[in-house]
Amino acid sequence: MPSNRLDRLPPYLFAELERKVAEKRAAGVDVISLGIGDPDTPTPAPVVDALGTAAADPANHRYPSNRGRPELREAFAGFYDRRFGVALDPDSEIIPALGAKECVFNINLAFLDAGDVALAADPGYPVYTGGPLLAGAEPVLMPLLPELGFVPDLDAIEPDAAERARLLYLNYPNNPTGAVVGDGLFERAVEFAREHDVLVVHDASYTETTFDGYVAPSFLETPGAKDVGVEIFSLSKGWNMTGWRTAAIVGNADAVEAYWRLKTNIDSGMFGAVQMAAVAALEAGPPEEMRALYERRRDLVCDALRETGVDVTPPRGTIYVWAPVPEGHTSASYCELVLDESGVVLSPGGAYGPNGEGFFRISLTVADERLTEAVERLRGSLAS
Repeated sequence: MPSNRLDRLPPYLFAELERKVAEKRAAGVDVISLGIGDPDTPTPAPVVDALGTAAADPANHRYPSNRGRPELREAFAGFYDRRFGVALDPDSEIIPALGAKECVFNINLAFLDAGDVALAADPGYPVYTGGPLLAGAEPVLMPLLPELGFVPDLDAIEPDAAERARLLYLNYPNNPTGAVVGDGLFERAVEFAREHDVLVVHDASYTETTFDGYVAPSFLETPGAKDVGVEIFSLSKGWNMTGWRTAAIVGNADAVEAYWRLKTNIDSGMFGAVQMAAVAALEAGPPEEMRALYERRRDLVCDALRETGVDVTPPRGTIYVWAPVPEGHTSASYCELVLDESGVVLSPGGAYGPNGEGFFRISLTVADERLTEAVERLRGSLAS
């Protein structure tokens, strides 16, 4: 029998989307999935080449270190210095992670006990709420409202939740809304963390995918941030490396050490050849052409939605468009209608939290011709 802790979890959103796509395709439907943010373009060739070279080295065929190769930790430190102006100690403030998802989940196990609270965005990435549940703790939702620019009002958190909180999750540029960090949010988060003895966890998975000249900051650029927080930096989206499972937790040395202590009991580290490929990626920087690609796709989708009367705001970051459903629909009913009528998969906003209700998310990680076809199909559903 499965453990009781699994009963606390709702069905994982992306597993459900994959199931629906498989059902439709089995029925002969030409499905275009705009539901999952998985880049459709290849990982840069120099990164792939570095993997091949390192994979041929027998030294990489043995157990890796959970702390990561010194070359990789130094590469992360070098990237943070060049990109954000943030100084990191490769020996104490950086640990590689097997993707941001693994890192987010393990942070819950490392810092939460029964009765503790993790403050999580609503709407937000489902692991921010599922992780605390599996750790036996309680996720408390922070509403992200359009009128506030999809940033949480930390002063509105109930006093009891604030006192029991041990983790505060932030994520900017934001999934699923595409919002960028609001003025003063990071500074207020540092103050809040000091007031309530909370660890701030900033998921920086989308800092390298921004538009219209916007450059996303690191949370660790904020004065005092390293005293109270960590950042999870992932190569998945910016370098088209979702399948490589390559990320790192950086920042507060004590928190990084606690994460490492847990991690040593859960996995055996990242394949050494993947680590050397990640070094090549970090030293080269993210492929700049990806920004232009996603910006063009963003404009294509937003223009089409506006032509059918949808009041959508083009995001300045991420690989998603967050838009309101047509009047008379819930998030789920509209996404089901589009799938049935058009064979296009959208993510219902309500799956990201109660305050996601009334919205849907479109992923821009589909080849241009298929995205154009999906948009044309959507016109029919939006106009009906």
